[in-house]
Amino acid sequence: MRIAAEFDALYGARPEGIWAAPGRVNLIGEYTDFNEGYVLPLALPHTTVAAVARRDDGVLRVHSRDAAGGVVRVDPADLAPGRVPGWAAYPAGVAWALRDAGHAVGGADIHVTSTVPTGAGLSSSAALEVVTALALNDLYGLGLSRPELAVLAQRAENDFVGVPCGVMDQMTSACATEGHALFLDTRDLSYRQIPFDLAAAGLRLLVVDTRVKHALGDGAYAERRAGCEAGARALGVRTLREVDVTRLDDALREVDAIGDGADTVRGYVRHVVTDNDRVARVIRLLDGGDPRAVGPLLVEGHASLRDDMKVSCAELDLAVETAVGAGALGARMTGGGFGGSAVVLVEDEAVDAVAKAVGEAFACAGYGEPGVFEAVASAGAGRGAARCCDGVGR
Repeated sequence: MRIAAEFDALYGARPEGIWAAPGRVNLIGEYTDFNEGYVLPLALPHTTVAAVARRDDGVLRVHSRDAAGGVVRVDPADLAPGRVPGWAAYPAGVAWALRDAGHAVGGADIHVTSTVPTGAGLSSSAALEVVTALALNDLYGLGLSRPELAVLAQRAENDFVGVPCGVMDQMTSACATEGHALFLDTRDLSYRQIPFDLAAAGLRLLVVDTRVKHALGDGAYAERRAGCEAGARALGVRTLREVDVTRLDDALREVDAIGDGADTVRGYVRHVVTDNDRVARVIRLLDGGDPRAVGPLLVEGHASLRDDMKVSCAELDLAVETAVGAGALGARMTGGGFGGSAVVLVEDEAVDAVAKAVGEAFACAGYGEPGVFEAVASAGAGRGAARCCDGVGR
């Protein structure tokens, strides 16, 4: 494989193994994971691939085919939060999280490449974290389960990189199975693989990558997490997961009593509670063999993210509105928002028309050309050439 030859050229030896971990797209359930709620993502065929070998001196060396700057060396004394800049903080953070949790992880040489689009809300960072965690787990014989690796990868992003994400992205990358969506309860990390064979129903799930990321999104995730926590405190519950949709009106009246900021927090509470309910409704439809009926729930979810969470943007709104207007069954933004991607549920025969309409609408609005590709429910992280094909998704 090309990546093994590149590793040899970089480090003067062959890697001990090749691993891959996928990005993900979230069908429904947004901003619910850090509220201990429900999510329904699926792994993408796009992967981050890593060639890795152990070192006996505790040093971590990392290199990416896709990033400038050459090999980044992290000495043991520098493996601490805030000490590793740029993209290298993600694999370094995983090594730190494993060591900090008491696992006997030594040094490593790592060379990575990825076909997961960056900045598109498709979890390129989680793919990098999970592939690193899986490789170190295998090489050092740690015996950790996939959910355990996902939690440690999340800790790397939270505490080492400084991004307060939930665990959905890492769990999907680590635990997804081919042909299924992952119904995840983020409170206890229990999950169920939901058959997701849209092709059999004559349907496709498209991803529209707007290829924009607005600066407004900087810090917005943390602000919304803090707002959700404020809502939970006002309601006397640990997280918004505990608020059932049947008592939403009463809950919103209680939130109004907090005074300043109540309108903003009210929107966050309404979105989280209703999106948890939307996940449950989508699961019932998929279990009942009616995937077409999922479309309106996607549109409903987008409106909630746009109006209550206020995390959409003009490009995402245009992609959703245009896709539905051109015949899609439903669409919504996915990921953290302020740019990134939308998912579109569409009949086979309408794929080309919808993709063309979105492209023309972007051109008419003066936006750059969006990327459009099909999201096929793919396998989670794994080791070996069969899972780690260079060029997947390009």
